[in-house]
Amino acid sequence: MGDLFHTDGAEGAYTASSIEVLEGLEPVRKRPGMYIGGTDERALHHLVAEVLDNAMDEAVAGHASRIEVELLADGSCAITDNGRGIPVDPHPRFPDKSALEVIMTTLHAGGKFSGKAYETSGGLHGVGVSVVNALSDRLRVEVARGRQLYAQEFSRGHPIGPLQPLGAAPNRRGTTVVFHPDADIFGSRAHLKPARLYRMARSKAYLFRGVEIRWRCAPELLAENDETPAEDSFRFPGGLEDYLVSTLDGTEFYGERPFAGKVDFAEKFGAGTPGSVEWAIVWTPGRDGAVSSYCNTIPTPEGGTHEAGFWSAISKGIRAHGELINNRKAANITREDVIGTAAAMISVFIREPEFVGQTKDRLATTEAQRLVEGAVRDRFDTWLAADPKTSGAILDYLVDRAEERMRRRAEKETSRKTATKKLRLPGKLADCSDAARDGSELFLVEGDSAGGSAKQARERAFQAVLPLRGKILNVMGAAGSKLGQNQELGDLCQALGTGMGTKYREDELRYDKVIIMTDADVDGAHIASLLMTFFFTQMRPLITHGHLYLAQPPLYRLTQGAKTAYARDDAELERLKAEGLGGKGKIEIGRFKGLGEMNPAQLKETTMNPRTRTLIRVSIEEDLDETEGLVERLMGKKAEMRFQFIQENARFAEDLDV
Repeated sequence: MGDLFHTDGAEGAYTASSIEVLEGLEPVRKRPGMYIGGTDERALHHLVAEVLDNAMDEAVAGHASRIEVELLADGSCAITDNGRGIPVDPHPRFPDKSALEVIMTTLHAGGKFSGKAYETSGGLHGVGVSVVNALSDRLRVEVARGRQLYAQEFSRGHPIGPLQPLGAAPNRRGTTVVFHPDADIFGSRAHLKPARLYRMARSKAYLFRGVEIRWRCAPELLAENDETPAEDSFRFPGGLEDYLVSTLDGTEFYGERPFAGKVDFAEKFGAGTPGSVEWAIVWTPGRDGAVSSYCNTIPTPEGGTHEAGFWSAISKGIRAHGELINNRKAANITREDVIGTAAAMISVFIREPEFVGQTKDRLATTEAQRLVEGAVRDRFDTWLAADPKTSGAILDYLVDRAEERMRRRAEKETSRKTATKKLRLPGKLADCSDAARDGSELFLVEGDSAGGSAKQARERAFQAVLPLRGKILNVMGAAGSKLGQNQELGDLCQALGTGMGTKYREDELRYDKVIIMTDADVDGAHIASLLMTFFFTQMRPLITHGHLYLAQPPLYRLTQGAKTAYARDDAELERLKAEGLGGKGKIEIGRFKGLGEMNPAQLKETTMNPRTRTLIRVSIEEDLDETEGLVERLMGKKAEMRFQFIQENARFAEDLDV
């Protein structure tokens, strides 16, 4: 038992001194992804969003009416509001520091936890502006408060000096934050993009009708083809309705105006604070749907409970309207149909929202779903009833979408298991384990040897293998009784489940792709020709609907040291020999006599894996008569027609493999 607690080697090196404690803003610089979702372009611009959200919170709270966003020539961003200004008096817990310094250098320090300073806000974790400070190589804060101006500068989360009083500022109030993203975090080539910041500023103005946002950008940062203006000003009294119409850019939609509105929740939300919801939605048959949602002006690209409540109200309202006008098909409309071609925007303001993650991509506040649904539903019912022409057009359109969806789903969900009950599947068939037809594949393989390798190489979930013995019957001119008696063709028909000739049924096809996989030699090409002839004459819709493919197995394997490559033909072989494989030593070349010579791993890598293989889709030329004539000439009973074809085309033949 004494050895149970014995430590040495690597274990002995793991002691209390190994535990690293990150203080201040060090965790942010160590793991920026935990706070802004990464270090890519999206994360870089998220820094601006964090500072802009703080300014928007001042506006929503009624303390600011103007926000300025400026992109400076050195790549810095300056955001100014005319709100109350960050407090600059000493912090009670840290008497030697101002509240501003505590906010800028401490995680989870802010004025939005208690709800006393802000009733609704986008910044709730107390980490936003301090994270921006940590990830900026330089940052300056100016505060005009109590008719006095103050400033403090920081670098990578640390104050360069104390808060400095700069004198009287009788005509100024609010906060200015100027920051430059740190190249050590985001890379030396990363920079804030004017067009993206312009769109961000513009969208914020739409989300809160009471604010004016002014935009400026250093002209030298604007490229010649950049349509972003150097200066602009946004104020949108129409809110989201104006925003939605502008984004549609002339696209037609049902009705003269969107269904839009803004409603305070009927009940108090949270600790006695009312919230609100604003929305705008249209249906656009000419384009795909697009949904944008926000909570306290924060974009929520992954949706959340406010979106769920909104779509519940819209879906229930559509179905109820259909029932009211005795349209029974409306009962089939689902949320998927409603959202599919809807262009919509939803914005809620609530107290203490719960988000998933610091980047706030998804709203998780449970109560928001019920409140949004209740606020939107009654007004949607009224809107539908007030304009029968528009509501009727929308309803008919959504009914058509629902019927189309059900038809597509029925086709995609054609079950292989159902087909199995109707058919006696051939014993050689190694079928898929999944039931759905969509995405499934049947490999028609030459011989039992290749079939064995293919069965080991396949993805069992969606790839099936049917070995065929030798060359199948040439069906051109063969009697119907002979077709029915042929074992190989009988197995193939049973596996596919469609029937032949006039009895062919596309909806009974059990596989999405039928892939002919034969050896890369003359015999393999002949077998492939016989199979294509069979499909062309007996199952032509299988070709016209794009289900028939040819696999492309390699003919050669090249090895140079530890490097391996495969060539499908002589031309690719010569190219690889000339370019080299990047390995050491002489290039060794081996030729595959057939698929059966490949081990399963090689067959999977070169011919069966959808990520690495190459397939040729078999199609029929537009001139069907010419195609039928060529098939008859090459595959028919008359040998003299084939001989004539050979005489006419022999001069074009190269690199014969006989």
